[in-house]
Amino acid sequence: MWALFVATVYFGTFLVIGWVAKRVLDHWMAHRGVELSEVQRQAGRRGERTVFLLGVWRKEADP
Repeated sequence: MWALFVATVYFGTFLVIGWVAKRVLDHWMAHRGVELSEVQRQAGRRGERTVFLLGVWRKEADP
Protein backbone atom coordinates (compact mmCIF):
# COMPACT_ATOMS: atom_id res chain seq x y z
CA MET A 1 0.00 0.00 0.00
CA TRP A 2 2.88 2.34 0.80
CA ALA A 3 4.32 1.80 -2.70
CA LEU A 4 1.01 2.80 -4.27
CA PHE A 5 0.93 5.98 -2.19
CA VAL A 6 4.51 6.87 -3.14
CA ALA A 7 3.83 6.19 -6.84
CA THR A 8 0.68 8.33 -6.71
CA VAL A 9 2.51 11.22 -5.10
CA TYR A 10 5.49 10.90 -7.46
CA PHE A 11 3.59 10.60 -10.75
CA GLY A 12 0.70 12.77 -9.61
CA THR A 13 3.10 15.63 -8.93
CA PHE A 14 4.40 15.51 -12.50
CA LEU A 15 0.89 15.33 -13.91
CA VAL A 16 -0.26 18.32 -11.87
CA ILE A 17 2.84 20.37 -12.80
CA GLY A 18 2.26 19.57 -16.49
CA TRP A 19 -1.43 20.44 -16.30
CA VAL A 20 -0.73 23.76 -14.53
CA ALA A 21 1.99 24.64 -17.04
CA LYS A 22 -0.38 23.93 -19.94
CA ARG A 23 -3.11 26.10 -18.42
CA VAL A 24 -0.66 28.97 -17.79
CA LEU A 25 0.73 28.80 -21.33
CA ASP A 26 -2.78 28.64 -22.84
CA HIS A 27 -3.82 31.68 -20.82
CA TRP A 28 -0.62 33.58 -21.70
CA MET A 29 -0.96 32.84 -25.43
CA ALA A 30 -4.68 33.73 -25.48
CA HIS A 31 -3.99 36.98 -23.61
CA ARG A 32 -1.48 38.03 -26.29
CA GLY A 33 -3.49 36.73 -29.24
CA VAL A 34 -0.81 34.26 -30.32
CA GLU A 35 -1.50 30.81 -31.78
CA LEU A 36 0.82 27.84 -32.05
CA SER A 37 0.77 27.92 -35.87
CA GLU A 38 2.03 31.52 -35.78
CA VAL A 39 4.90 30.59 -33.47
CA GLN A 40 5.85 27.65 -35.71
CA ARG A 41 5.74 29.89 -38.78
CA GLN A 42 8.12 32.37 -37.12
CA ALA A 43 10.55 29.56 -36.30
CA GLY A 44 10.86 28.74 -40.00
CA ARG A 45 11.54 25.44 -41.71
CA ARG A 46 13.97 23.05 -40.07
CA GLY A 47 14.25 20.61 -42.94
CA GLU A 48 14.89 16.93 -42.47
CA ARG A 49 16.53 15.82 -39.24
CA THR A 50 17.31 12.63 -37.39
CA VAL A 51 15.63 12.24 -34.01
CA PHE A 52 15.76 9.63 -31.24
CA LEU A 53 12.38 8.65 -29.80
CA LEU A 54 11.65 5.75 -27.43
CA GLY A 55 14.85 3.90 -28.32
CA VAL A 56 14.50 4.27 -32.08
CA TRP A 57 16.32 6.58 -34.48
CA ARG A 58 14.08 7.96 -37.22
CA LYS A 59 14.07 10.72 -39.82
CA GLU A 60 11.60 13.57 -39.44
CA ALA A 61 10.79 16.24 -42.02
CA ASP A 62 8.70 19.42 -41.96
CA PRO A 63 5.39 19.08 -43.80
